[in-house]
Amino acid sequence: MRTTLLVLLLACKKDEPAPPPPPPAPAAPAAPKAALDGANIEKLTGAKGKLDDKSGVFKVTYPRKDLAITIGGGVKMTPPLGLTAWAAFEKMGDHVMVMGDIVLAEDQVNPVMSVALDSGLEVTALHNHFLWASPNVMFMHVSGMGDETTLATAIGKVFGKLADKGEPPPKADIDPATSKLDAAKLDAALAAKGDYKDGVYKATFGRITKMGETEVGNAMGVNTWAAFAGSDDHAVVDGDFAMLESELQGVLKTLRKGNIDIVAIHQHMTNEQPRIMFLHYWGVGRAEDLAKTVKAALDGQQK
Repeated sequence: MRTTLLVLLLACKKDEPAPPPPPPAPAAPAAPKAALDGANIEKLTGAKGKLDDKSGVFKVTYPRKDLAITIGGGVKMTPPLGLTAWAAFEKMGDHVMVMGDIVLAEDQVNPVMSVALDSGLEVTALHNHFLWASPNVMFMHVSGMGDETTLATAIGKVFGKLADKGEPPPKADIDPATSKLDAAKLDAALAAKGDYKDGVYKATFGRITKMGETEVGNAMGVNTWAAFAGSDDHAVVDGDFAMLESELQGVLKTLRKGNIDIVAIHQHMTNEQPRIMFLHYWGVGRAEDLAKTVKAALDGQQK
């Protein structure tokens, strides 16, 4: 009898639902981000800043009150309308990240870019934010990773350069109709065979990326090209550079060291793999020297 009761009790117990699991232990609160030294950042950048309590980001601003810009001939632009340079600092583990947008008069673009690159910052974009601006105004985006003092010092050098008068445009009285270039010398300098037609020598160097499963290359505009006009002693070069993202900073540094101006940095496509960045450039000088600078930038790319 006792055995029967025990069997019945055990059978009933099997049908009972399992007890609910114990509630999970409360998650440990996230460790607060180490604070940035706002006073130190202000001192080194020479600009006033403000801490965003929620994100922990400290942002300094440099209003370009010195620029007298009008849009469309009648709209007077002021710093709150988009003429304020800025740099934002944020802690990332043991490091600090900075991102910024630098407002530049056209003649300041390349001097300021050289300062940014020489100070260890990366230049990630160069473009306009407006149409019909008089005089023209450009915007250069920068970024960096490192320690707070080094990054703030670099931004301070960039901001400091904004107070300087820009460089005059390179003098170039050149008409392709009267070009007298030695195409063989340019072929040798570029290690490529260019086309010389209608007073313009042009060489093209293709790259390959993919859109979905389709290869996209030189014929679709994924290329670096360089076009020359003038004479061997006094020539102009302009063109595009097509680069992987990892190649951009090296190309910028090489072209700037060769006194070639950067005109724009941006992308021409979306969703391609690998991503291809493009920059547009312009330079005046001896034709062979310009070609050698372009070739040096090409040689720094991944093979």
